[in-house]
Amino acid sequence: MPDQDPYHRTVEKAFDPPPGFLARMKYLGPGFILSASIVGSGELIATTYLGAQAGFTLFWVVIMSCLVKVAVQLEFGKHAIHSGETTMQSLNRLPGPKLGRANWSIWLWLAIMFLKTLQVGGIVGGVAILLAKFGGGEPLWVVVLVVVVALLVFRGFYRPIERWSLIMIGLFTAFTIVSLVSLQWTPMAIHWGEVASGLTFSIPDKDSLFIALAVFGITGVGGDEIMAYNYWLIEKGYAANTGPREDSEAWNQRAKGWIRVMYWDALLALAAYTIVTGVFYMLGASVLHSQSLLPEKGNLIDVLARIYTDSLGAWAHPFFLAGAFVVLFSTLLAALAAWTRLFSDAFGQIGILDFSDLQQRRRWIGILAWVIPSVWGASYLFLKSPTAMVLVGGAATTAILMIVVFAAFIMRSRWLPDALKPGKLYDVILTISMLAILFVGIWGLVDTIRKNTAPKPAPQEEVETPPSSPTAPAPTP
Repeated sequence: MPDQDPYHRTVEKAFDPPPGFLARMKYLGPGFILSASIVGSGELIATTYLGAQAGFTLFWVVIMSCLVKVAVQLEFGKHAIHSGETTMQSLNRLPGPKLGRANWSIWLWLAIMFLKTLQVGGIVGGVAILLAKFGGGEPLWVVVLVVVVALLVFRGFYRPIERWSLIMIGLFTAFTIVSLVSLQWTPMAIHWGEVASGLTFSIPDKDSLFIALAVFGITGVGGDEIMAYNYWLIEKGYAANTGPREDSEAWNQRAKGWIRVMYWDALLALAAYTIVTGVFYMLGASVLHSQSLLPEKGNLIDVLARIYTDSLGAWAHPFFLAGAFVVLFSTLLAALAAWTRLFSDAFGQIGILDFSDLQQRRRWIGILAWVIPSVWGASYLFLKSPTAMVLVGGAATTAILMIVVFAAFIMRSRWLPDALKPGKLYDVILTISMLAILFVGIWGLVDTIRKNTAPKPAPQEEVETPPSSPTAPAPTP
């Protein structure tokens, strides 16, 4: 029986990529799986919140966030295709010390993922708040969501659900664009001057800085999504189709061909989520900021609905609820499918299991399919602040991007075969991407340290005012 494990590369599995653009389209998909996880937490919640908080001033943050990180994603994908390595296998080969069998980067990633748990827990809370409007309390719906999401990923129903989710996300995106266009016939119409003011690269004020850093981490492809991208490329067959590394021109051409297919996959997904990001930000800035509304805690869903009902009318509210459910629920599905692979692989590098063994990999993915969403649900029930949880997770994503940038630098400078090295323009774009991510990450770290170490002003002592003496009665003449 032929080996059906996409993580195993054999000569028999290798074949050349299709030559035409349309023929290559059927091999697209990994980038759009990432889009399903991006839209829920990044665009619908965090981006809209930043627009509501800052107005149009920080429009450039969300656009740059989408554009600058894709070059690092391409470098990760390129490495998976030519080497066949998973993300954690690659991290375990990075320079630096090891604790036990695992590289420092894997241990650091595991520590940061504790905060990332809050982000997805916030999404669980958002869906629970939405469903509670139809009856039942939030805790009940949290339990239901945990069980349903776990069951779908555990039983392997993720793929067909994800296809339908992508279709529904497409429809919801079209609905959102219609809402933005309809806004032009209301008193909240957007003018070019407002959009232009958001493209001037102004620095966020202290009230918006944390949110801007979180949004930079969470919009577009975040660090965890870049890491997950390699697993979807491998499971789609990109690495197996390339075949084991050979010192031949045939292998070089085959690898270049599948890398080009990957470029199309990533860039088309980039175009899709950049448009969605911009639309959500403008709606938040025009509708919510003008009315001083922030989507927080218990009013998250009701306030987000205003970006549709204030432009389209009250009839749009149930359509928003349906679309928001699909977007947020698909985010949970995509995140859980990715996290089960990432954590299983990380545990494999530590030595708990053999990730390359198909049966062990499936067993651990099944176990984690129940454990991880249970932790998400518990975190929301404990904190019950979905917007803040998503933003904290976004800041953690920026920290993960530091690991990703270092790994991408090593992949490009040390591990990339000479035959696959790109031109100077690509290297310039990749360098700009890595420097931008490092700048934002260091900026956020310095600001956090400054806030936590700055001396707090001493409390002013209250000066007691002595009681005034009673007024003596006027003498009687």
